[in-house]
Amino acid sequence: MSERIYNVLFLCTGNSARSVLAESALNKLGAGRFRAFSAGSHPRGEIHPAALALLQSIGYPVEGLRSKSWDEFARPGAPEIDFIFTVCDNAAGEICPIWPGRPITAHWGIDDPAAVEGEDQPEAFKQALRYLSNRISLFLALPQESHGRMALTGKLRAIGRGEGATEASENGN
Repeated sequence: MSERIYNVLFLCTGNSARSVLAESALNKLGAGRFRAFSAGSHPRGEIHPAALALLQSIGYPVEGLRSKSWDEFARPGAPEIDFIFTVCDNAAGEICPIWPGRPITAHWGIDDPAAVEGEDQPEAFKQALRYLSNRISLFLALPQESHGRMALTGKLRAIGRGEGATEASENGN
């Protein structure tokens, strides 16, 4: 009997950096158990070059990554999403589409590495991926089926308040 594969959607405003890093990381780390997607409320239309360079340098999947609108996941025929994580404070504060099913949501906000300019930018992207990977590892360790919806939501929100959390995440948003 095959184990269920959970669909996870990472949301950010531009869908060019943080959400894409998280999508690729979960597809690598949760392979076979989770299928990750990313989207943005106002997608930039392209993936940030530093995000792609970092992912490629560590052997994470980049094929098929693209900056896209979250509307794609609210349309008929879209994959039914089990979990939605906002990774930027702006997206967490926006009115989201109505998602098919009843996804569990949490805010995992971290600072935008694309906002860092110059020679510090590659390190900002590495740090963002490190924070997201830590959260994803904790998420992967949770027994999905044995937790009630409310307990699981609480645990996922607590994960979002971990190291590197933005102020909105730390305050439970």
